[in-house]
Parts: sequence; structure tokens; C-alpha cells
Amino acid sequence: MQTAHLDILDRRIIQALNLDPRASFRRFAETLGVSEQTIARRYRSMVDNQVLRVVAELNSQRISESDWAIRLRCLPGSAPKVATKVARDPEVSWVQVVSGGTEVFAAIRSQRRIKGAHLLLEQFSGSRQVVDARAYCLLHEYSNDVFSPLGADWLTPEEINRLRQDPAALSEVDRSLTVLHEADWPLIRALGEDGRATYRQLAEATHWHESTVRRRVEDLVRAGVLSFHVDLENDAIGMGAPALLWMSVSVSKLAEVGETLASHQAIPFVAATTGSTNLLAMVLCRNEAVLYGYLTKELADLEGILHLEVAPIMHTVKHYSMITQINANPQDDSSHAAGPDEGLAISPGFDNKET
Repeated sequence: MQTAHLDILDRRIIQALNLDPRASFRRFAETLGVSEQTIARRYRSMVDNQVLRVVAELNSQRISESDWAIRLRCLPGSAPKVATKVARDPEVSWVQVVSGGTEVFAAIRSQRRIKGAHLLLEQFSGSRQVVDARAYCLLHEYSNDVFSPLGADWLTPEEINRLRQDPAALSEVDRSLTVLHEADWPLIRALGEDGRATYRQLAEATHWHESTVRRRVEDLVRAGVLSFHVDLENDAIGMGAPALLWMSVSVSKLAEVGETLASHQAIPFVAATTGSTNLLAMVLCRNEAVLYGYLTKELADLEGILHLEVAPIMHTVKHYSMITQINANPQDDSSHAAGPDEGLAISPGFDNKET
């Protein structure tokens, strides 16, 4: 994939989407001061170029499910093949080749108790390519309301306030809304394919009335079961040094450290886990120098971190649902040398839809 050249308007649109992924193009246009047609054209161009994709995400804990993180240590040269295989599982997200290409990381978002971490790990128990496999249950995810996917604000405070969504009052929601029914799954799948699908498109996918679809989506969002976010290609937005941080933190400081990390702009994800370490975070930095600065300044100031392992992310094979495929073994094809933009190919399963 070629590196995208994003101008100021593109970056403003990305931040606007991050604040309210399902807002109408008209609302974005009114806030950003450009025409609705320009916003729509820029958005579709970024989707077509695999820069971003808006997706729906289920909160597994709200529906009494568990999320897991897995680490697969692989033989040299085999991680890309393993990652591509793992990415095909519909309940798996954030499949990444890390640690110099010797390890695969993946998150398992259990949805219907069909699968779990142990079943996925069983697929590789006899594999010659995987030499070690570990699973970590995500006990608690810390919310980050200040994360900036571009590393800085491209909107004014007034524009941010106009687009920022009010937090859902989960405590006041009828618990029956958090129960997913069989009839909900066509809606969930459609929003997983395109989080900006219109209510008319969702009505066609579910065979429900448009008003019924709108009400059900609003109920699931208000109940905290369903949320929307933007899958972003790190290279395209200039984040050239993403990394996973595996930390052992003193139990007495675990909540404090987790909440502090969640207040950092560079951290899109942080969770307390089971396993040999108890805190996992992802950090997005422009380059290795910025990553070093983050580790030696912001992270070094935190009390309670007993051990830290930094695992650089080499390739993201699958985001939450947006899939890319890396050349599993470039040497298989000796007929030509790979060019500077080869090695990443968009999967045919990536289906672009217009909003």
C-alpha cells in the first residue's frame, strides 16, 4: 500500500470522525466550514485508499462475554503466515506481527460463546510454526477520551465541543437492552462491515422497518453494548513506530497506572489482564525517537511499574475488521524484486460501501 498524502482537511475529517463516527456529512460540513459534497468525496477517497474504515464494536462485557489477547511466538519467517491465518477468524481483531517479526498478537472479541481463546490456541497446538502460545483475559479496559489518532488536534476546541458525543448514562439503561437476540445479528454484521451504513441500508440488510432499525441501534448504543470507532492505517497517518507495552504493575497501583495511561493522547488502548503481566497498552508514535521519549519521560514518571516489555508492531494484518495481508514469504516468488510499496496487499474481503 502506498503511503497516503493527507492534507489539513483530510486530518480534520479524520478527527471529526473519531469524535462522532456516524455523524452526517452535513453535520461535518457545518462544523468544518466546507461543503457536504467535499466532505463526502474526501471520506470516500480515504476509504477507497484503505486509510480508514468506520466499524461497529460490541462491548463483550456488557453481554456477559470475555475478551482475550493472545501472543504466538513463531519460528523465524513464519509469523506472517500465522498472522494471515489468525486474521481469517471473524471473532479475531487487531492481528499484528510484532517483535521484529517473531511474534503474532491478536485480540479475540467473543460474541456468542462459539469460540474462545482456548479454541483458537488449539488450532496452533500442533503447529510447527508456533513455538509458544499465551492467552491473557482482558479484565478491564480503561477508557481514553483524549486519544488523538493523529497525535495532535486539528480541530479547534469549539469544533471539538460541537462534535463530541455525550457519554451514555449506562446506569439508567434498562438491563434488558443489553441482551442480544438472534434477530440482532444481521444488524451487528452489517454495521461491522460498514459502521456508517445508512438506516435505509440497514433496513434492507435486516428486513426491518427503517424506524425499527434506528431505534434498535440507538438502544444498543445507549446501553453501552454497541459503539463505533475509526479503523486507521498507522502508516497512512504517519504513525511509524507503534508498539505494544506489556507491563507488570504493583496491584495497589494497577488502577492508577491504567487510568493515567488512558489519559495520554498517544494511547488508544489500555487494559488490565490476567497472565504473566497484568497491564497491556498500545502506543502510537511518529518514530522511534518519539517512542523513546515517551518511555523515558511520561512512562518513567509512573510509580508501580515493576517490569516493562516493549514489542514494536511491524505490520497490522487486521484492524478491528479492516483486513490487510502481508506477503507471507517474499522469497517464494523469485521472478522479481519487491518494490518499495510491495509486501502489503489489500484483501479481497475488504468491501467498500458508500454512506
